[in-house]
Order: sequence, then structure tokens, then C-alpha cells
Amino acid sequence: MPRESQAAKKERLGQIISDLQQTYPDAHCELNYHNPLELMVATILSAQCTDKQVNIVTQDLFKKYRQAADYTTVPLEELQNDIRRIGLFRNKAKSIQNACRALVENHNGKVPQTMPELVALAGVGRKTANVILGNAFDINEGVVVDTHVKRLCDRLRITSAKTPEKIEKDLIKLVPREHWTLFSHWIIWHGRRRCDARKPDCPACEIQQLCPTSP
Repeated sequence: MPRESQAAKKERLGQIISDLQQTYPDAHCELNYHNPLELMVATILSAQCTDKQVNIVTQDLFKKYRQAADYTTVPLEELQNDIRRIGLFRNKAKSIQNACRALVENHNGKVPQTMPELVALAGVGRKTANVILGNAFDINEGVVVDTHVKRLCDRLRITSAKTPEKIEKDLIKLVPREHWTLFSHWIIWHGRRRCDARKPDCPACEIQQLCPTSP
């Protein structure tokens, strides 16, 4: 197969975006939240865990903890117990408590709106910061690269990069900035609903004609 030029890849990706936009017009973050603090906590909990499982836990968690200070005054063991059904709950409880402590001490209890301030918080890496900025504040600072985005970008031959950091750099060059946040949602929704890791439904796929690895 001849090597695809950057211009041709950008044009193909533009069509992929258009088709996915039509297929999933209501695509959104599937973590349940009502404010930036809840999204930050939910996203920290979601590492190596399904959104569905996180949403079960946060249903009660967000009723108990209403603001950042609430997470800092409770004993760590109690917070760990509140999220016990989540994988890595001990480390995640520490991260949430330390992040909220920093919010109280440095940001008046509010979640900051810049990448440097967010990644300085415990448990918040670039991916989590992108989720918060894009979904809580409508700021397109970068592209969220989770397992679905990594897998589908490889299948679609959008990038040959292997690490989330390098994949994001490639996507930033190819995806129009106004689509950075929604691009991840479209890809994630497609990965969950059509392009399964083990058994993708290629015959019914809405972007089959644009996928170089489709049979």
C-alpha cells in the first residue's frame, strides 16, 4: 500500500470526522458530573476503570462530598472505603485528597482552567487535564488519548505513534482545533459501539470505506 501523504491523510480524517459527527451527534463525556470538581474526581477514578463503574460509585460519592474541602477533612481510610469498588482505590483516594488540598490552599477551592495548574495537581496528568478543560470549561487545549483513541487511530492509520503523548501531537496537527474535544468523544463512542477491540463490526461500520484496515 503506497504511503499516504499528510494532505491526503488530513482530507480522509476530515471525512471520518464528518461521518462520525453525523453518526454520533449527541456524543459527550460519559462520566456523570455536574461541575468541574466532580469531573476531576470522576476522571481520576476512571484510570484503568470503566465509566460505568465510576458512575455507580460517584452517585453516592458526590452527595457526600460537595466541595473540595469536604475531601480534605475526611479520614483517608473513610474516603478509600467510599470508593473501594474502584480499582487502585487506595492510590486514587490519596490523589483525590491531595488534589483537593491543593485546590483549597492554592485555588480557593476551585478547579483551575490552565494546563500547567491542572497537571500540578495530584493524580492529574495531561489526559485528565484535557478531559477537564474540554468538557468542564469548553477549552480545546489538547486531544484526549485513551485506549479507544489509541486503538482506533492505529486501525484507521491516522498515526503510527505508539505513546499517548506522540499520538496527541500527531492528532493536534491533523484535527481542526474546534474539534479537539469532540473528536475524542466521536472516536470513543465508535470504539464502544461499533469498532470493538476483539470483534469490530466492519460490515455495519459507518466509516468502513475510509478505514485502510477494513477487510
